[in-house]
Amino acid sequence: MAAGASYGDLRRLDRDAITPRRVFDTVCAMRREKLPDPKVTGNAGSFFKNPIVGADTANKILLRHPQAPHYPQPDGQIKLAAGWLIDQCNLKGYRHGGAAVHEKQALVLINQGHATGADVVSLARHVRQSVADKFDVWLEPEVRFIGAKGEVDAVGALS
Repeated sequence: MAAGASYGDLRRLDRDAITPRRVFDTVCAMRREKLPDPKVTGNAGSFFKNPIVGADTANKILLRHPQAPHYPQPDGQIKLAAGWLIDQCNLKGYRHGGAAVHEKQALVLINQGHATGADVVSLARHVRQSVADKFDVWLEPEVRFIGAKGEVDAVGALS
């Protein structure tokens, strides 16, 4: 079984009977369980990228939180789970105007009804600042920001 097959419910698949279709179906089921359906609740999926940090920064975090998900990179840096960092800031369910951090998956920002673009930007800014304050890690948006005149610098929009 591939390394990715150690994730979530993929661990429960029979190694001798694993097929691409079973992996696909299992991943889709896991996502349906944790992620809001965009047809029902407006969202853009994962709002922030998983940050890649230097070993020193990662080690400081791992000393305080040894259970933190982390993934060593070939260049010696460490990828951290943005959703976990956000969750550790107790932001699940946190609201700003009509925008909120999803209650089941902290990496997803949702429209709880009539959220404005300003609500989403303000919420994302708060999430980003909270993670930076607690972990000294700045999250980078994964979504693209589109303004009246086209794409806007996402990091600049949150600064």
